[in-house]
Amino acid sequence: MQDPNEDTEWNDILRSKGIIPPKEKEITEDEIVNIVESTINDKQSKGNKAVDEFDLDELDELEDDLDESIIVEYRNKRLAEMRAMAAAARFGALGEISAQDYVNEVNKAGQGVWVILHLYKSGIPLCARLNMHLSTLAKKFPATKFLKSISTTCIQNYPDKNLPTIFVYFEGEMKSQFIGPTEFRRDDITEEELEYMLGKTGAFKTDIEEDPRPKVKPRGIFYSSEDNSERDDWF
Repeated sequence: MQDPNEDTEWNDILRSKGIIPPKEKEITEDEIVNIVESTINDKQSKGNKAVDEFDLDELDELEDDLDESIIVEYRNKRLAEMRAMAAAARFGALGEISAQDYVNEVNKAGQGVWVILHLYKSGIPLCARLNMHLSTLAKKFPATKFLKSISTTCIQNYPDKNLPTIFVYFEGEMKSQFIGPTEFRRDDITEEELEYMLGKTGAFKTDIEEDPRPKVKPRGIFYSSEDNSERDDWF
């Protein structure tokens, strides 16, 4: 017998004619949470107790008040959510790759995976600073894959004038690039600035909404004594 709740064009016709009953409404996660919390709050208000203070009889009564299917669905949804979070947070460190690793680690990183790749060379202070910041950001945003590679090891004859270079990929396709020192503003770029710049590419969600780059006082502008308050606004 055909399932009357199945989403088919034929069932839609039968429902419109009143031959089969309307499709059962699927309980959303928010509704499940509200039902569970409402029942718990009702028990708490009557007994003025926290859930962890309920005795065995009260816990059994709480379970009786909730439909078993709701409890099962709520548990399954929470488990699925936890598994998804665990699967997403599978990186968490700045990895090193060679040219041989490039295809598997970058182009075939996987569905839904963002990759941030830093091309660097030893002896370039800005490269060293970016590697330090990227190591911290990799721990902060473990769902994003952070990688580094010596430039000429990854791309033969890659010019030093283009260093540092950061490429940002999503599902194997390049989405953004920062090539050369001027892209990174200055040699003492802060971690917050780099997080803001990379967050703007969509590689991860940052809480930094405004550019943290220090303001620079325009050259050739002279202030009178009345302008002291304005001067305090500039770094």
